[in-house]
Amino acid sequence: MTEQDRVTVNDPRGPVNNGAGPQYVFHGAGAEWMIRKGVEPLRIAREDRVRLADRFVPPAGHRVAADLLEKPGSVVLLEAPPGSGRRAAAIMLLHGLGEDGDADEEEARFEELPATDKDEGPLDPGEGDRFLLDLSGIADEEAYSRAQRRLVVRRSQVQEAGAHMVVVLPSGMEHAHAPDLEPHTVTLGRPRGVAVVTRYLRMDRMTFRPADLGRADLQRLFDRSPMRELARLAALVRAARDSGRFGADFAGWLDQAMHAVTDRAGEVGQQVAAVRTAPERALLLATAVFEEARADTVYEAWRGLMRAVGHEEEETTELARTDFGERLATLQIERDSDGRLRFGPLAYADAVRTYFWANFPGLRDDLRDWIGDAAGFRGLTTDDQMNVVVGFGERSLAVRRPDHLFDLVVRWADNATGASCDPRAVAALTLGLSHERFGGWFRRRMYECVRSGPLSEGLVRVLTVACRQSLGATHPDQALVRLHYLAVRKGEAAREAREALLGLAGRDRRLYRLLIDRLRDRARREPGEAEPHLPLLTELLGNDRAPDPPPWPDLFLGWETVFSQPPTELWTPLVNSWLNAVAGDSTREVALGVMVGATRGRAAALHRLYAIACRWAGTAHQSSRAAVADVFWQHIDQAQYARTERAGAKPTTTEEAP
Repeated sequence: MTEQDRVTVNDPRGPVNNGAGPQYVFHGAGAEWMIRKGVEPLRIAREDRVRLADRFVPPAGHRVAADLLEKPGSVVLLEAPPGSGRRAAAIMLLHGLGEDGDADEEEARFEELPATDKDEGPLDPGEGDRFLLDLSGIADEEAYSRAQRRLVVRRSQVQEAGAHMVVVLPSGMEHAHAPDLEPHTVTLGRPRGVAVVTRYLRMDRMTFRPADLGRADLQRLFDRSPMRELARLAALVRAARDSGRFGADFAGWLDQAMHAVTDRAGEVGQQVAAVRTAPERALLLATAVFEEARADTVYEAWRGLMRAVGHEEEETTELARTDFGERLATLQIERDSDGRLRFGPLAYADAVRTYFWANFPGLRDDLRDWIGDAAGFRGLTTDDQMNVVVGFGERSLAVRRPDHLFDLVVRWADNATGASCDPRAVAALTLGLSHERFGGWFRRRMYECVRSGPLSEGLVRVLTVACRQSLGATHPDQALVRLHYLAVRKGEAAREAREALLGLAGRDRRLYRLLIDRLRDRARREPGEAEPHLPLLTELLGNDRAPDPPPWPDLFLGWETVFSQPPTELWTPLVNSWLNAVAGDSTREVALGVMVGATRGRAAALHRLYAIACRWAGTAHQSSRAAVADVFWQHIDQAQYARTERAGAKPTTTEEAP
């Protein structure tokens, strides 16, 4: 146990809620999404970093980089070949700075910075904050030159604040590196492949001997395959074991996994070449997309797919056609005792999906529309739906069509009924936000969406959940901005976004200050534009929303804005919340003086505070209330006296103007 206020659950068998707020559980769409081929995660959320740390094998040069990074204000740049696990190494270097279990671990930022200036905001680092900047996706010298210019600014900010930053440099751009960055650059080697796979298997509680990994074909994979492929190999071994269909010994599970990563593409290609008719190919694809669903549901999806691709119905009656069971047998599709369909070989469905999305580009729009309808069939369980979403999302992102995935997010969210939040839409958006290559695309698309015209209640809810559960963990500043746009809309879903926004800001003093600044800026605009930002600011400044201990300078600036303009009816709940707080906790008495100071001595504002305190003190016959009100009135009297002593006229506020 540590002194941190957190619970650690090892090997959970069901959903775990380890924090405040509602828990949205999407069965079948857990962390396993993120290790599938073609979908790279942003492992910034702490639970993902912990999981990665359990499986991480340090490469050569890692210790050197860790020593350089340990000093406050340090920036380390990593050079490593693609596929060597360079991104994971960068994250683990930063994660290692917080391994001591210090209570500040929960407060220090751990964020990824955008690689381009399209999604860039102020950095505003604090002491101990940790930042990842992944430039590995940059492929041209002009873009890299711009990135290095921004890096110089960020590096200076990190150094001044005593923060830490790790930068992953692009491969093949060594000739374009700025010379002044050379002393901060560390070259990493490639981890031993056998060590990586062994670590993953051990964490999955796999029993095996070192000799079991000595096969020649395995050695070739260990020496050449990217780290994500080795992680996938280990995941497939686990899948073979957990399925119960491939024997009870490690050698059999490993053999199935090896065939899955080396032979499946060729096997699928041969089968598709042998299957020439549209109905047979459509059934092959429908089964791959809806594998493990019931046969009747797959049948319905198959017929829908043929309509989607424009296949004409056969003129004969169904009784005269080849029956469904015979079609399944011809394609070597199995039907288990529960009536669910699957392929015999391990990971065959994934290979089929990959083949069709890669080799039938003209069908992708039709497949998107088909998935949009078929993923809602009544015969599908929640697990079935999540499997469909993940499978479609992986393929769309692999062929560089993130817009197809976002199209379905909007479609499913718009069709949600009542106060429901469509889990398919949330899962699809979360998958997009978590993708290494297209995560930035989804963040920008969300930004465009929340700033646009009317949105359905369902879409507002989906965007809110994605901000709170996904974006809030990896890019909290951007989550705050998007939630702000959602929170100032009208409707019940906007109220939920408002709660999410206030909750996010209240957990982090920096975010709290950032939101105060945003709301002050908008509330000071022309009358009419301050609504609804001013009411939101007023609620944010209440005692129940402020961090503990209260950030008095930030509260002063916020109160100053509220007390400088109408509507004054907003003041009462705000002032009452702090009067109640002081009555219950004398350490918060400083709030009384700060509130009065925020009026800047304006007579009308002071009179208003006096009246609010009078009503508050008179609502209950408690000596504690009378004492608090008396202290508050003393502050008000002092401010009024100081006002009369000052010579010259003061500018009038909106409230005081005739």
